[in-house]
Amino acid sequence: MKINRHINITLGFIIGFILIAGCEGDLDFGDDVILVTGTDRDPLVRFVVEDAPSSYIVTASATDLVPEDVTVNFRLDNSLIDTYNEDNNTSYYALPESAVSLENTQAVIPAGEASSTGVEVSVVSTDAFEEGRTYIIPITIESTSGGGMAVLESSRTIYLRISRIIAFSSLDMSNVNFYGNYYADEPVELNNYTYEIKCYINEWHPGNEPISRLSNFCPLDESITNLLRFGENGQDINSLQWVSPGGGLISNTRFNTGQWYTISLTFDGSTYAMYVDGVRDVELAGTTGTVFQRLELGMSWFDSGSAESSYPYRQRFLGRIAEIRLWDRALSSSELQLGLCGVAPESEGLLAYWKLNEGEGHVFHDVSGNGYDMDWSESWQNGNLYDKSEYVNWISDEENRCSN
Repeated sequence: MKINRHINITLGFIIGFILIAGCEGDLDFGDDVILVTGTDRDPLVRFVVEDAPSSYIVTASATDLVPEDVTVNFRLDNSLIDTYNEDNNTSYYALPESAVSLENTQAVIPAGEASSTGVEVSVVSTDAFEEGRTYIIPITIESTSGGGMAVLESSRTIYLRISRIIAFSSLDMSNVNFYGNYYADEPVELNNYTYEIKCYINEWHPGNEPISRLSNFCPLDESITNLLRFGENGQDINSLQWVSPGGGLISNTRFNTGQWYTISLTFDGSTYAMYVDGVRDVELAGTTGTVFQRLELGMSWFDSGSAESSYPYRQRFLGRIAEIRLWDRALSSSELQLGLCGVAPESEGLLAYWKLNEGEGHVFHDVSGNGYDMDWSESWQNGNLYDKSEYVNWISDEENRCSN
């Protein structure tokens, strides 16, 4: 069995915290208290689960040496998750009952000490985990006895966020013959929206026009675009441009090769914002929404002349993609960070979700259930249908790993 983490906080740090925090509304200034160790910094902590069973040790701490043994009773309380989600604008899920155990519920702070023995929280199986869900385990202090100290309410509960290493397949974008468009049957007007795509750059393509075109979603006539491309208009090749309905934005981030990134574009009715791995990068004021009926992968428009001088070759993206999602609402930064490795298909406002994780075939399924499956044997290019199924190439290697 693997022990992931055992938190200890020094007595001096805790005392300093209490002096700063004051009475929290329910304690007299200077009262000594008991809290779950670590929750003074952040009640949400990462619990990495690579293999099951895997365990995490939870302890309690006192802000002074206790005069006698203090018994601390813990319990697992999933009823706290809804309140946590509401307070923090998150969407965590309770772990399935069959997946978790709390081996013992009682810890003791021995007389003359300030730290307790530990209780062991174990993830015993990941079989019941559902794809796209991020789980937390709330462990709370139910009661204490001895020592005459109250529990600090703001630090009564620790939330263990399950973090897993997830392997996935991805879609190769290096072959220019692959580039094309998906057309939906009907246009969807979006007054607020979020668009997300994961990308990995193998290398920046050579040439006099260093542009790498990633994707674009828009109406059929491209009158309102949401175009993503690297190195446009004299910018650094590793800078990302978003041509939004309100104008162009250039990322502050400079992107590296050999690294996965999640790009998120949001519009909340007044601001266009680009996020990189869930962190707000650049924004622009505006009021124009968009229309979705077309999704373009790569630079699909081809012109006359030699293949090497055509738009697809001059703007090729030498990399891979995964996890394309379109929402009819603007997601918050915390929601974006939760979804770096995937989201639940039933998530609120999820309009289309192409995981691009099939690993075989030429149909990219919309797992949201809304019917936007992309069939690359019927890919649109220059207004005509083409069978591009032979150019679909899946990649599954050690680079395709995500930690949530």
